[in-house]
Amino acid sequence: MTLDDLVFQSFGSMSDLIRWQAQHRPDRVALVCGETQIDFAAFDRQVDGVAAALQRDGLRPGDVAAICAHNDIAYMATIFGCVRAGVAFTPLAPSATPQHRNAMLHNAGARVLFCDRDSAAGWVQLCDGLPHTIALDDSEAGTPWRDWIVAAEPASIDPQPDWPFNLIYSSGTTGMPKGIVQPWRMRWTHVQRARSNGYGEDAVTLAATPLYSNTTLVSALPALALGGTVVLMRKFDVRDYLELAQRYRATHSMLVPIQYQRLMASPDFDRFDLSAFRAKFSTGAPFHAELKAEVVRRWPGALIELYGMTEGGGRCELHAHLYPNKLHTVGKPIEGHEMRLIDDAGVEVAPGGTGEIVGRSPAMMSGYHGLPEKTREAEWFDAAGTRFIRTGDVGRFDEDGFLILGDRKKDMIISGGFNIYPSDIEAALSRHPDVQECAVVGVASEQWGETPLAFVVARAGGVAPAAQDLKRWINDRVGKTQRVADVRMIDALPRSPIGKVLKRELQQQVAAALPADAG
Repeated sequence: MTLDDLVFQSFGSMSDLIRWQAQHRPDRVALVCGETQIDFAAFDRQVDGVAAALQRDGLRPGDVAAICAHNDIAYMATIFGCVRAGVAFTPLAPSATPQHRNAMLHNAGARVLFCDRDSAAGWVQLCDGLPHTIALDDSEAGTPWRDWIVAAEPASIDPQPDWPFNLIYSSGTTGMPKGIVQPWRMRWTHVQRARSNGYGEDAVTLAATPLYSNTTLVSALPALALGGTVVLMRKFDVRDYLELAQRYRATHSMLVPIQYQRLMASPDFDRFDLSAFRAKFSTGAPFHAELKAEVVRRWPGALIELYGMTEGGGRCELHAHLYPNKLHTVGKPIEGHEMRLIDDAGVEVAPGGTGEIVGRSPAMMSGYHGLPEKTREAEWFDAAGTRFIRTGDVGRFDEDGFLILGDRKKDMIISGGFNIYPSDIEAALSRHPDVQECAVVGVASEQWGETPLAFVVARAGGVAPAAQDLKRWINDRVGKTQRVADVRMIDALPRSPIGKVLKRELQQQVAAALPADAG
């Protein structure tokens, strides 16, 4: 049976694809991390060892194993070992607070925790009822991973499409993180889509985002299962990324927009040979049209922007290199995916209208773990009873069916009865030659209820503009209801580890007494 015979069957297991690679291409390098690399034969043995150890310790299909560590080969082997045993894995962010990590462990009901020295520091002492802990780096953080795994073949399992494959926890920037249960069916569609996007046996994927992020998993897991080499970065650094891309002749990479911004701003970028790239992907945050155009112009290979949610539902793709006149959009829904727009009452909007984006596809979450009410809030059903996932994003389709993204519904500002979209103000402000990046949030206003306030990062190497000059400049270029009450100059926008601007933190920085509202 060929690899494509396995991949394009209606349902399958990524673990079986790793086994196929080990049998047919044992000497192919599977993973690289730092100066360490491992071929598929050795990696498959590690996966067996993890699966057999989980079974020895009494874990069954459907049980949960938590992983909180930094990118490493043992981390990836643990993921695939969980898959081979049918154990759902939940990757936790080391950057999350100990309180949030404890809450996630409790919600997931994790039977075992894999961690490393850095992620365990300052956490173990605060955690009540920590499960059996295994140290992926063989440190004192737990039972050494190499002593824990078993040199044996695990018992076979019969995975089902609705089994939980993993739990991915939301960022928790607006409250306690929610555990998104992604079923096996959903992850299998990611493999099939990756094959269609050119991942394969001769691909080299440079992974520059953390393994606890779905942004990474949706790319790196299929890339490895399809027989390519995955180069793991422990931490993103512009110079290191460029050197690794050139050294390993990277063909694919998934990056978030802030990483593209930093790469394009590097004076060394054009000195590196990136000609092996076939496709670069982006997701996770707004990707400005001007930056897309620069990436297409200066970086060989396709540029594909992905729009979707960790919860699943509809997915759009913009092949930016093919549609230079559509860079202000996030593309069209891909084959087999359906997206609609609804108003605040849950009624579909008329063609050409603006509304909340809802989507459906074979790739959809089962729900939020242990939170049935939150799951129901995230669902929308059409008149025929068909289930869609609500995105919380506002958008509209243009005349060619390309989706133009607005803001998160929760980020919309209601000022004097008018709906104001921060992205419209941000787009105008970004055109100022001295503005590197900006974010607009709504803050309380006695006169208007809410009013826009802009946070601005000045362009590096230039003369920082005066805040009042920027305020006059932007207010001359936007509608009367969009005028900002103030401009605050800051050194950097607060971001999540995968590059999302944390607007909640900006709102918390606003002093109680605001300047006079814009007229």
